[in-house]
Amino acid sequence: MKKLLIFLFISIACSSKQKDEDLQKYKQQASRVTIVRDSWGIPHIYGKTDADAVFGLMYAQCEESFERVERNYLMQLGRMTEVEGEAYLLHDLKMKLLYDSTAAIAEYHQSPDWLKSLLHAFADGINYYLLINIDVQPKAIRKFEPWYPLMFTDGAYIAIKTGGLTMQDLNEMYGDQLKLTAVQVKPQPETEATGSNAFAIAPSKTESKKALLYINPHVTFDYRMEAHIISEEGLNAYGAVTWGQFFIFQGFGENHGWMHTSSQADAADVYKEKISRNGNEILYTYSDSLNPVISKQQSFSIKHKGVKSITTYATHHGPVMGKKDNNWLTLKENSRSVNGLIQSWQRMKTRNFKEFQEVMKMKANQSTNTLYADKFGAIAYWHGNFIPKRNSKYNWNLPVDGSIKDTEWQGFHELNEIVHVINPSKGWLQNCNSTPYSVAGFNSINKKDFPAYMAPEEENFRSVFAIQELEKENEFTLDKLIALGYNHYLGAFDSLLPPLINSYESLAASHPLKIQLQEPVTVLKEWNKKSSVQSVATTLAVLWAYNIFSNADKYLNLSTKSEMEGFAILSRSIPSEEKLKYLLETIKGLQSVYNTWKVPWGELNRYQKLPGSVQPNFDHAKESLPVGMASAIFGSLPAFETQWKDIKGYGVAGNSFVAAVEFGEKVKAKAIAPGGQSFNSSSKHFSDQAAMYIAGSFRDVFFYKDAIMKNSERTYHPGEKQ
Repeated sequence: MKKLLIFLFISIACSSKQKDEDLQKYKQQASRVTIVRDSWGIPHIYGKTDADAVFGLMYAQCEESFERVERNYLMQLGRMTEVEGEAYLLHDLKMKLLYDSTAAIAEYHQSPDWLKSLLHAFADGINYYLLINIDVQPKAIRKFEPWYPLMFTDGAYIAIKTGGLTMQDLNEMYGDQLKLTAVQVKPQPETEATGSNAFAIAPSKTESKKALLYINPHVTFDYRMEAHIISEEGLNAYGAVTWGQFFIFQGFGENHGWMHTSSQADAADVYKEKISRNGNEILYTYSDSLNPVISKQQSFSIKHKGVKSITTYATHHGPVMGKKDNNWLTLKENSRSVNGLIQSWQRMKTRNFKEFQEVMKMKANQSTNTLYADKFGAIAYWHGNFIPKRNSKYNWNLPVDGSIKDTEWQGFHELNEIVHVINPSKGWLQNCNSTPYSVAGFNSINKKDFPAYMAPEEENFRSVFAIQELEKENEFTLDKLIALGYNHYLGAFDSLLPPLINSYESLAASHPLKIQLQEPVTVLKEWNKKSSVQSVATTLAVLWAYNIFSNADKYLNLSTKSEMEGFAILSRSIPSEEKLKYLLETIKGLQSVYNTWKVPWGELNRYQKLPGSVQPNFDHAKESLPVGMASAIFGSLPAFETQWKDIKGYGVAGNSFVAAVEFGEKVKAKAIAPGGQSFNSSSKHFSDQAAMYIAGSFRDVFFYKDAIMKNSERTYHPGEKQ
C-alpha cells in the first residue's frame, strides 16, 4: 500500500511538472501571436512565423467552439461511439477503414521540419486553450496530438470517396460481428447540402477592369469559421477554415483567390474480389494466383457498453468496405495523405498564377474542383485534381473485376490532362457542381476529348441560369456579382409548372378540379418563379414539388443521370390528373394547419440560431426569421436547405460563408455568413449578420492592417483574459 501511494505521488508530481513546462512553452509561443477581433467578431491572427499563426488560429477556433473542433476529430478518428454510443458504430468502422492512424503517425515522423512545426503548433494551440480554460470539458479528447491533422487533410464537405458503396453494404460485410439493429444501420441524420457556386470574372467583363471572384460554398451553416491568418513568413490568407484544420479552405489573399466546389471526378474505385478459403486462411485471386487477405483488429470504445473488437479485411486494392450479392468489395482511394495537407497549406502561400498552378501539380486534392482569379487578370478552372488513369473499356461507375491486372490504376493524370480552362475568351467561368464542359458557356469544352470517368456530372438548374445571366452582363461590379449570387430564380419550375398548368387547362369545365384549383393555378401562372418571403406561389410550388418527390420512385429509375433529367421525367410521366391531385393535397394540407392555403413562404421557411450545440433542437416558441431563399435543388443560387419540424422548415445548410472579391492594386472584398461569428447567445456577434444574410446585404471585409485596427474591438495574445 505504501509503495502504491509513493507511486501515485510521483505520478501526480511528474504530471504537474509536465503541465508547468507545457504552460511555459505555450505562453512563450502565445507572446508571438496577436489576435485582433474586428467589429464583426472575426479574428485576424498575426504571428511572427507560420507556426505562430497556426497556434493562434487553433486557439481562436477553440474560443469560438471547441466542441466543433473536437467533434470533427472524433469523426475523423472513428471515435464517435465514445460520446454518441452504439448508433455511430458503423460510421466509426467506415472511418477506421478509410483513415489509417498508423499511416498518419508514420507520415508525421517522416514529415519535413517546416511541416512538423505547423503540426506541433496545431496541437499546442488547442492544448493551451484546454489547459487554461478548465471550465471547458472535452467529451473524449483531452490532449490533441500533432499527427491528428494528417487524418484530416481535405477541407471539403464531402471529402470521403466511397465509389458508390453504402452503409448497408458495409453492414452486410461486418454485420455478423457488429450485431447492429436495423435502426443503427441507417445513415446518421446529417443534412446534405446540395452544391456550391463559384464564379470568376475576367477584367474584360468588369466595370473596373479588375478580376472578380465569387465564393459561395453550400454546406451546413456552422461547418466552417471565418478567419484571417498572417505571418512574417509570407502568409496572408482570409476566408473559411473547416473546424480543426489550420488552412483556409476557400478564400483569398492580397493577389489572388480560390473557390472549391464538390467534384464527381472519379477519384476512387470499387473492386469485386474473388474470395476463397483454405482451412482457416482467407485468400483472394489476383492475376491467376492466390494471395492471403490481410486482416486487422479494430476496437471501439462504446459509451455505456465498453469495448467491442472486430476483424476487418483488406487486399492490395484497399479495405473491404462492403459485400453485395455475396461478393467482397474493396475500395481504392486517397482520402488522406501528407501531400494533401501540404497542398492545402502551400496553396495559401502562392502569390500568382504560376505558383498556384505549381502547387496544383501535386495532384493531392481528391474531392473538389478549383476556380481561380488574380490581380493580374488571370482566371482559371480545374475539374478535380487527383484523378487516376484507367482503362476506358470498363464502366468505372460499377465495381470492376479485382482479379485482373487490366483494372489496376495506370498512374495519374497530369494537371494539363484533366478538364480545365485558363483565361477563356468569353471572360467568365462558373461551376455550380455541374458539368465542366459548360464552365465557360454551353459546350465550351468538347466532352469527347476526355474519358467518361473524368467528369460524369450533368448540367443542373443553377448552372443553366448562371450561364444565361453571365452571358448578359458586360460590366460586372462586386454588387452585381452579389446580386447574381443571391438571385432567387427557381429554374426547376420552368420544367415542372407548364405540364401542371396544361393539365389544368385541359380539364373539362365541369370537372370538380377545375373549380377547386382555379385560384391556386392562377397564382402559379402569374408567378415570376422567384422565391420570396411574401410569395404564396413559392409555398404552393415548393410544397407541391415535395409532394411529387415523395412519390417519385414510381417514375424514376437508377439510370436517371441528373436532377434536370429527373424533373423532366417526372413532368412527362405523372398522369395529368395525378399532378393536379398532388396540388389539391398540398392545398388541403396547408388549410388543415393554417386554415388557408394562402400562406406566404416566409411563414414556413425560417432561420433560427440556437446557442452552443452542434445538433440544434428547433423551437417554434423561440425567435426565428422569415427567409425568402429556397433549396438549391429547385435551381436557387443562394441555397437554403431546411430541416422540417412539424409545420415549419428551419435552415440548417446552404449558403454559409459567402464572399465577393475584387483583385486590384489593393484587394477589395465583401462577405456574409449565417447568423454571426459567435455561438454564445450573450454575444452581440451571435446573430448580428442574420438579417443581412437573409437579404444578401454583404459587409465590407477588413483585410489591411489599418482598416482592421480602425474597426477592432479587442486586441490580445492567446491566453489573455478579456
